[in-house]
Amino acid sequence: MSGKRILTGIQSSGTLHLGNYFGTMRQSLEMQADNQCFYFIANFHSLTSMPEPALLRERTFNVALDFLACGLDPEKTVFFRQSDVPIVQTLSWILSCICPIGLLERCHSYKDKLAHGLEANHGLLAYPVLMAADILLYDTQVVPVGKDQKQHLEVTRDLALRFNNRYGEGLLVVPEPMIQEEVAVVPGLDGQKMSKSYGNTIEIFGEGKPVRSKFMKIVTDSTPLEEPKDPDKCNVFALYKLMATPEEQAELRQRYRAGGMGYGHAKEALFKKYSEYFAEMRARRKKLQEKPQLVEDILQDGAARARAVAQKTMERILPAVGL
Repeated sequence: MSGKRILTGIQSSGTLHLGNYFGTMRQSLEMQADNQCFYFIANFHSLTSMPEPALLRERTFNVALDFLACGLDPEKTVFFRQSDVPIVQTLSWILSCICPIGLLERCHSYKDKLAHGLEANHGLLAYPVLMAADILLYDTQVVPVGKDQKQHLEVTRDLALRFNNRYGEGLLVVPEPMIQEEVAVVPGLDGQKMSKSYGNTIEIFGEGKPVRSKFMKIVTDSTPLEEPKDPDKCNVFALYKLMATPEEQAELRQRYRAGGMGYGHAKEALFKKYSEYFAEMRARRKKLQEKPQLVEDILQDGAARARAVAQKTMERILPAVGL
Protein backbone atom coordinates (compact mmCIF):
# COMPACT_ATOMS: atom_id res chain seq x y z
CA MET A 1 0.00 0.00 0.00
CA SER A 2 1.14 3.52 -0.78
CA GLY A 3 0.27 6.85 0.81
CA LYS A 4 0.16 7.66 4.51
CA ARG A 5 -0.80 5.45 7.44
CA ILE A 6 -4.28 6.64 8.51
CA LEU A 7 -6.29 5.40 11.49
CA THR A 8 -9.81 6.05 12.65
CA GLY A 9 -12.16 4.32 15.06
CA ILE A 10 -15.78 4.52 16.09
CA GLN A 11 -17.44 3.39 19.30
CA SER A 12 -19.84 0.48 19.34
CA SER A 13 -21.99 2.37 21.83
CA GLY A 14 -25.10 2.55 19.67
CA THR A 15 -26.47 2.77 16.16
CA LEU A 16 -24.34 4.75 13.72
CA HIS A 17 -25.84 8.13 12.93
CA LEU A 18 -25.45 10.97 10.45
CA GLY A 19 -22.93 12.70 12.70
CA ASN A 20 -20.68 9.64 12.53
CA TYR A 21 -21.03 9.31 8.77
CA PHE A 22 -20.57 12.93 7.74
CA GLY A 23 -18.25 13.85 10.62
CA THR A 24 -15.44 11.43 9.74
CA MET A 25 -16.71 8.17 8.24
CA ARG A 26 -17.37 9.32 4.68
CA GLN A 27 -14.01 11.10 4.44
CA SER A 28 -12.23 8.10 5.93
CA LEU A 29 -13.75 5.73 3.39
CA GLU A 30 -12.68 8.02 0.55
CA MET A 31 -9.07 7.65 1.72
CA GLN A 32 -8.92 3.89 1.19
CA ALA A 33 -7.71 4.00 -2.40
CA ASP A 34 -4.47 5.89 -1.85
CA ASN A 35 -3.47 5.28 1.77
CA GLN A 36 -2.69 2.60 4.36
CA CYS A 37 -5.90 2.65 6.36
CA PHE A 38 -6.54 1.06 9.76
CA TYR A 39 -10.20 1.33 10.81
CA PHE A 40 -11.39 -0.25 14.05
CA ILE A 41 -14.52 -0.69 16.13
CA ALA A 42 -13.74 0.84 19.52
CA ASN A 43 -15.56 -1.60 21.79
CA PHE A 44 -13.14 -1.07 24.70
CA HIS A 45 -14.07 2.62 24.66
CA SER A 46 -17.75 1.70 24.68
CA LEU A 47 -17.35 0.14 28.14
CA THR A 48 -17.26 3.63 29.70
CA SER A 49 -21.06 3.65 29.49
CA MET A 50 -21.30 0.10 30.92
CA PRO A 51 -23.68 -1.46 28.36
CA GLU A 52 -25.17 -4.93 28.82
CA PRO A 53 -22.73 -7.53 27.37
CA ALA A 54 -25.19 -8.90 24.83
CA LEU A 55 -26.06 -5.37 23.73
CA LEU A 56 -22.39 -4.46 23.30
CA ARG A 57 -21.80 -7.51 21.10
CA GLU A 58 -24.88 -6.68 19.03
CA ARG A 59 -23.81 -3.07 18.59
CA THR A 60 -20.30 -4.10 17.62
CA PHE A 61 -21.64 -6.39 14.91
CA ASN A 62 -23.97 -3.67 13.68
CA VAL A 63 -21.11 -1.18 13.38
CA ALA A 64 -19.22 -3.73 11.28
CA LEU A 65 -22.26 -4.09 9.05
CA ASP A 66 -22.57 -0.32 8.74
CA PHE A 67 -18.93 0.24 7.79
CA LEU A 68 -19.01 -2.50 5.18
CA ALA A 69 -22.36 -1.33 3.81
CA CYS A 70 -21.08 2.23 3.51
CA GLY A 71 -18.18 1.14 1.33
CA LEU A 72 -15.30 -0.10 3.48
CA ASP A 73 -13.14 -2.43 1.36
CA PRO A 74 -11.45 -5.10 3.55
CA GLU A 75 -8.99 -5.82 0.74
CA LYS A 76 -7.64 -2.27 0.98
CA THR A 77 -8.26 -1.50 4.64
CA VAL A 78 -7.27 -3.22 7.90
CA PHE A 79 -10.68 -3.46 9.60
CA PHE A 80 -10.92 -4.97 13.08
CA ARG A 81 -12.40 -4.94 16.58
CA GLN A 82 -10.31 -3.04 19.10
CA SER A 83 -10.63 -5.87 21.64
CA ASP A 84 -9.09 -8.35 19.19
CA VAL A 85 -5.77 -6.53 19.63
CA PRO A 86 -5.61 -6.56 23.47
CA ILE A 87 -1.98 -5.42 23.55
CA VAL A 88 -3.34 -1.90 23.07
CA GLN A 89 -4.10 -1.98 26.80
CA THR A 90 -0.41 -2.58 27.55
CA LEU A 91 0.56 0.54 25.64
CA SER A 92 -2.32 2.44 27.26
CA TRP A 93 -0.95 1.61 30.73
CA ILE A 94 2.56 2.66 29.75
CA LEU A 95 1.23 5.98 28.46
CA SER A 96 -0.88 6.41 31.61
CA CYS A 97 2.28 6.34 33.65
CA ILE A 98 3.67 9.42 31.88
CA CYS A 99 0.33 11.26 31.56
CA PRO A 100 -0.33 14.16 33.97
CA ILE A 101 -3.80 14.05 35.55
CA GLY A 102 -4.28 17.74 34.77
CA LEU A 103 -3.91 17.02 31.06
CA LEU A 104 -6.97 14.76 31.22
CA GLU A 105 -9.03 16.96 33.54
CA ARG A 106 -8.69 19.85 31.09
CA CYS A 107 -10.22 17.88 28.21
CA HIS A 108 -13.40 19.60 27.04
CA SER A 109 -15.09 16.31 26.14
CA TYR A 110 -14.76 14.96 29.70
CA LYS A 111 -16.17 18.13 31.25
CA ASP A 112 -18.95 18.30 28.68
CA LYS A 113 -20.07 14.72 29.30
CA LEU A 114 -20.15 15.29 33.07
CA ALA A 115 -22.22 18.43 32.48
CA HIS A 116 -24.71 16.29 30.55
CA GLY A 117 -25.14 13.89 33.46
CA LEU A 118 -22.76 11.04 32.61
CA GLU A 119 -21.24 9.34 35.65
CA ALA A 120 -17.59 10.18 36.28
CA ASN A 121 -15.45 7.06 36.09
CA HIS A 122 -11.79 6.40 35.40
CA GLY A 123 -12.53 5.10 31.92
CA LEU A 124 -14.26 8.35 30.96
CA LEU A 125 -11.37 10.39 32.34
CA ALA A 126 -8.67 8.19 30.79
CA TYR A 127 -10.45 7.85 27.43
CA PRO A 128 -7.84 10.07 25.67
CA VAL A 129 -4.99 7.84 26.89
CA LEU A 130 -6.54 4.72 25.37
CA MET A 131 -7.25 6.76 22.25
CA ALA A 132 -3.56 7.69 22.17
CA ALA A 133 -2.60 4.03 22.45
CA ASP A 134 -4.98 3.16 19.60
CA ILE A 135 -3.23 5.69 17.39
CA LEU A 136 0.39 5.19 18.43
CA LEU A 137 0.27 1.38 18.35
CA TYR A 138 0.07 1.37 14.55
CA ASP A 139 2.64 4.11 13.78
CA THR A 140 -0.24 6.25 12.55
CA GLN A 141 0.76 9.32 10.58
CA VAL A 142 -2.64 10.98 10.06
CA VAL A 143 -5.88 10.90 12.08
CA PRO A 144 -9.12 12.29 10.59
CA VAL A 145 -10.92 14.16 13.39
CA GLY A 146 -13.74 16.60 13.90
CA LYS A 147 -13.06 19.84 15.73
CA ASP A 148 -14.41 18.38 18.95
CA GLN A 149 -11.84 15.55 18.87
CA LYS A 150 -8.84 17.68 17.99
CA GLN A 151 -8.00 18.21 21.66
CA HIS A 152 -7.80 14.44 22.20
CA LEU A 153 -5.34 14.18 19.34
CA GLU A 154 -3.29 16.92 20.96
CA VAL A 155 -3.16 14.69 24.05
CA THR A 156 -1.88 11.87 21.81
CA ARG A 157 0.81 14.12 20.36
CA ASP A 158 1.77 15.36 23.82
CA LEU A 159 2.12 11.82 25.17
CA ALA A 160 4.13 10.67 22.15
CA LEU A 161 6.54 13.57 22.58
CA ARG A 162 6.82 12.96 26.34
CA PHE A 163 7.52 9.29 25.71
CA ASN A 164 10.15 9.99 23.05
CA ASN A 165 11.85 12.61 25.20
CA ARG A 166 12.08 10.16 28.09
CA TYR A 167 12.84 6.86 26.36
CA GLY A 168 14.32 7.67 22.97
CA GLU A 169 13.70 9.92 19.98
CA GLY A 170 11.54 8.40 17.26
CA LEU A 171 10.20 5.47 19.29
CA LEU A 172 6.65 6.67 18.72
CA VAL A 173 5.39 8.33 15.55
CA VAL A 174 3.82 11.72 16.33
CA PRO A 175 0.57 11.86 14.29
CA GLU A 176 -0.94 14.84 12.52
CA PRO A 177 -4.65 15.75 12.56
CA MET A 178 -6.76 15.97 9.44
CA ILE A 179 -9.62 18.34 10.22
CA GLN A 180 -12.66 18.35 7.92
CA GLU A 181 -13.73 21.92 8.70
CA GLU A 182 -16.91 22.06 6.66
CA VAL A 183 -18.47 18.96 8.25
CA ALA A 184 -16.69 18.86 11.60
CA VAL A 185 -19.99 19.36 13.49
CA VAL A 186 -23.25 17.81 12.29
CA PRO A 187 -26.34 19.24 14.07
CA GLY A 188 -28.65 16.90 15.91
CA LEU A 189 -32.41 17.12 16.42
CA ASP A 190 -31.97 19.82 19.08
CA GLY A 191 -29.34 21.85 17.22
CA GLN A 192 -26.45 20.66 19.38
CA LYS A 193 -23.73 18.50 17.87
CA MET A 194 -25.28 15.16 16.90
CA SER A 195 -24.21 12.66 19.56
CA LYS A 196 -25.52 9.46 21.13
CA SER A 197 -24.70 11.06 24.50
CA TYR A 198 -27.32 13.75 23.89
CA GLY A 199 -30.01 11.48 22.46
CA ASN A 200 -30.42 13.74 19.42
CA THR A 201 -29.32 11.44 16.60
CA ILE A 202 -30.72 10.28 13.28
CA GLU A 203 -29.50 6.79 12.39
CA ILE A 204 -27.92 6.13 8.98
CA PHE A 205 -30.12 3.18 8.10
CA GLY A 206 -33.47 4.17 9.54
CA GLU A 207 -36.58 3.43 7.50
CA GLY A 208 -40.23 4.37 7.38
CA LYS A 209 -42.35 6.23 9.92
CA PRO A 210 -40.03 5.89 12.96
CA VAL A 211 -37.14 7.73 11.33
CA ARG A 212 -39.42 10.16 9.48
CA SER A 213 -40.86 11.22 12.84
CA LYS A 214 -37.35 12.13 13.96
CA PHE A 215 -36.90 14.47 11.02
CA MET A 216 -40.17 16.18 11.95
CA LYS A 217 -38.75 16.88 15.44
CA ILE A 218 -35.72 18.87 14.25
CA VAL A 219 -35.69 22.18 16.13
CA THR A 220 -36.39 25.30 14.04
CA ASP A 221 -37.30 28.90 14.83
CA SER A 222 -40.85 30.30 14.85
CA THR A 223 -40.79 32.19 11.54
CA PRO A 224 -44.31 31.98 9.98
CA LEU A 225 -44.84 29.95 6.81
CA GLU A 226 -45.31 32.99 4.58
CA GLU A 227 -42.18 34.81 5.74
CA PRO A 228 -38.69 34.44 4.14
CA LYS A 229 -36.28 32.29 6.13
CA ASP A 230 -32.50 32.18 6.47
CA PRO A 231 -31.23 28.74 5.36
CA ASP A 232 -27.81 29.38 6.88
CA LYS A 233 -29.34 29.53 10.36
CA CYS A 234 -31.50 26.44 9.96
CA ASN A 235 -30.62 22.97 11.28
CA VAL A 236 -32.76 21.35 8.58
CA PHE A 237 -30.84 23.04 5.77
CA ALA A 238 -27.50 22.27 7.46
CA LEU A 239 -28.31 18.56 7.23
CA TYR A 240 -29.73 18.85 3.71
CA LYS A 241 -26.47 20.38 2.48
CA LEU A 242 -24.57 17.26 3.51
CA MET A 243 -26.53 15.06 1.12
CA ALA A 244 -27.71 17.32 -1.70
CA THR A 245 -25.95 18.41 -4.90
CA PRO A 246 -25.01 22.10 -5.29
CA GLU A 247 -27.97 22.53 -7.64
CA GLU A 248 -30.40 20.99 -5.15
CA GLN A 249 -29.00 23.17 -2.38
CA ALA A 250 -29.44 26.29 -4.49
CA GLU A 251 -33.05 25.39 -5.29
CA LEU A 252 -34.01 24.80 -1.66
CA ARG A 253 -32.10 27.91 -0.57
CA GLN A 254 -34.20 29.95 -2.99
CA ARG A 255 -37.41 28.48 -1.58
CA TYR A 256 -36.31 29.46 1.94
CA ARG A 257 -35.66 33.06 0.94
CA ALA A 258 -38.78 33.44 -1.21
CA GLY A 259 -41.19 32.75 1.66
CA GLY A 260 -44.32 30.64 1.41
CA MET A 261 -42.49 27.49 2.51
CA GLY A 262 -42.89 26.15 6.03
CA TYR A 263 -40.23 24.24 7.92
CA GLY A 264 -42.42 21.14 7.55
CA HIS A 265 -41.86 21.30 3.78
CA ALA A 266 -38.11 21.62 4.33
CA LYS A 267 -38.14 18.60 6.65
CA GLU A 268 -40.00 16.55 4.05
CA ALA A 269 -37.40 17.51 1.43
CA LEU A 270 -34.64 16.50 3.84
CA PHE A 271 -36.26 13.14 4.61
CA LYS A 272 -36.67 12.38 0.89
CA LYS A 273 -33.03 13.27 0.21
CA TYR A 274 -31.86 11.14 3.16
CA SER A 275 -33.86 8.13 1.90
CA GLU A 276 -32.36 8.45 -1.59
CA TYR A 277 -28.80 9.08 -0.39
CA PHE A 278 -28.56 5.89 1.69
CA ALA A 279 -30.75 3.61 -0.50
CA GLU A 280 -27.90 1.63 -2.09
CA MET A 281 -26.02 1.30 1.19
CA ARG A 282 -29.20 0.16 2.91
CA ALA A 283 -29.67 -2.64 0.37
CA ARG A 284 -26.03 -3.72 0.77
CA ARG A 285 -26.41 -3.84 4.53
CA LYS A 286 -29.45 -6.12 4.35
CA LYS A 287 -27.48 -8.62 2.26
CA LEU A 288 -24.53 -8.58 4.69
CA GLN A 289 -26.85 -9.05 7.65
CA GLU A 290 -27.77 -12.44 6.24
CA LYS A 291 -24.07 -13.49 6.22
CA PRO A 292 -22.79 -13.02 9.81
CA GLN A 293 -19.92 -15.48 9.37
CA LEU A 294 -18.59 -13.49 6.40
CA VAL A 295 -18.56 -10.36 8.55
CA GLU A 296 -16.79 -12.23 11.37
CA ASP A 297 -14.17 -13.60 8.95
CA ILE A 298 -13.47 -10.08 7.70
CA LEU A 299 -12.96 -8.82 11.27
CA GLN A 300 -10.70 -11.74 12.20
CA ASP A 301 -8.55 -11.25 9.12
CA GLY A 302 -8.23 -7.55 9.91
CA ALA A 303 -7.32 -8.30 13.53
CA ALA A 304 -4.53 -10.64 12.44
CA ARG A 305 -3.08 -7.95 10.19
CA ALA A 306 -3.42 -5.34 12.93
CA ARG A 307 -1.72 -7.56 15.53
CA ALA A 308 1.25 -8.08 13.23
CA VAL A 309 1.81 -4.32 13.03
CA ALA A 310 1.14 -3.81 16.75
CA GLN A 311 3.66 -6.49 17.69
CA LYS A 312 6.42 -4.71 15.79
CA THR A 313 5.63 -1.46 17.59
CA MET A 314 5.71 -3.12 21.00
CA GLU A 315 9.02 -4.80 20.18
CA ARG A 316 10.43 -1.25 20.22
CA ILE A 317 8.44 0.02 23.19
CA LEU A 318 8.72 -2.75 25.79
CA PRO A 319 12.54 -2.95 25.92
CA ALA A 320 12.75 0.86 25.91
CA VAL A 321 10.74 1.10 29.15
CA GLY A 322 12.45 -1.87 30.78
CA LEU A 323 9.87 -4.59 30.21
